[in-house]
Amino acid sequence: MCGRGIITTLAILSFFFSPAYAYDLNPLQDICVAINDSKASVLVNGKVCKDPKLANADDFFASGLNVSGNAVPQFGFAVNIVDVNNMPGLNTLGISIVRADLEPQGLVPLHTHPRASELITILEGTVYAGFLAPDAPNVFKSRLFSKIMNPGDVFVIPQGLIHFQYNVGHKNATLLASFNSQNPGVVMIPSSIFASDPPILDDVLAKDFQLDKKVIKELRKKFS
Repeated sequence: MCGRGIITTLAILSFFFSPAYAYDLNPLQDICVAINDSKASVLVNGKVCKDPKLANADDFFASGLNVSGNAVPQFGFAVNIVDVNNMPGLNTLGISIVRADLEPQGLVPLHTHPRASELITILEGTVYAGFLAPDAPNVFKSRLFSKIMNPGDVFVIPQGLIHFQYNVGHKNATLLASFNSQNPGVVMIPSSIFASDPPILDDVLAKDFQLDKKVIKELRKKFS
């Protein structure tokens, strides 16, 4: 019995101290206000923390979300972002928020957030939002999950999945997008493919999209 007990104890300890579990997803201190220090010798998954004694209320505050942000005229939308870069107190807290304003027929193009799920809340207007999930039986197909949303409606987009928002109404639309990351990242699918640097070979894109190379060149011009 003694030998069996020792084996059981070792098995439990190996589980908890295995390298696969050698991390902590939660903050290990109350606050870790980001500081931009190019001379810092410590590299962290996020931003370097300032001395907590030097933190102040402004580190945990941001204003201006009541107005639209940077416009992308090509697609008819604008974004106003609150993340760790303009609210340093968000560092290590795993949250951020974006305001998006869409003109009628304005589109936030197909994109992904590699590090976060997204929760959309419609404030004004009518928005068609959706995401694509892989179809397990057939990797060459996907399932579309979409809703036409009105003020007060909420829609969640799982982490890393391709998604979009499109204003189907006749007036401007506004939404708030909340993320479970201080830096969710964004990959714009069309421009990532057709405006990469250096460019992907025409042969690859023509084969991938089953298009003539002339069409590929035209698409490059649109997204360059």
